[in-house]
Amino acid sequence: MKSFKVAVLGATGVVGQKFSTLLAQHPWFKLSLLTGSKQSAGKPYGEVVWCGRDCVPESIRELEVEDTSLEVLRKHDVDVVFSALPSEKAVEVEVGLARLGFTVVSNASPLRMEADVPLLNPEVNADHLFSLARTQRRLRGWRGLIVKVPNCTTAILTLALKPLLDDFGLKRVIVSTMQAVSGAGVKG
Repeated sequence: MKSFKVAVLGATGVVGQKFSTLLAQHPWFKLSLLTGSKQSAGKPYGEVVWCGRDCVPESIRELEVEDTSLEVLRKHDVDVVFSALPSEKAVEVEVGLARLGFTVVSNASPLRMEADVPLLNPEVNADHLFSLARTQRRLRGWRGLIVKVPNCTTAILTLALKPLLDDFGLKRVIVSTMQAVSGAGVKG
């Protein structure tokens, strides 16, 4: 089976560390690039993660973190980019990558509500990915693609709602979350 070379942008943050750990252990992916802030760039990944060296898979502990910039990313041959960048940085970098021809799967909120940007929860709506990908490329003139992941509460909620919708239909759903607390990251 072919493996895909992948990058994780914002790999030293809470979400980036989760992406990196999962991808490093997945048989379909070869994690070949980790990016972070200028303070982390040039250091081994295992030395800059907040969770500590032992929580990082051995296969990526010594992988050098690189600066998150289009210039750095342009030099790497990766098939898919997973982005855990903060929202304010995500727009610039992700759009730049899509223009260059990269496929970007992003956890950041910007562009989530754009009509041509797939908001993918594969167990719920994988069927719309390919048609929206074609539409996005055509409308925006990009060679690549940006796919967004719904926020954590929406992702889990839609998993539970999808079978109910399919079997019984839904008229209204009322939900309360603690999103403001959980979205605070490690400092929260």
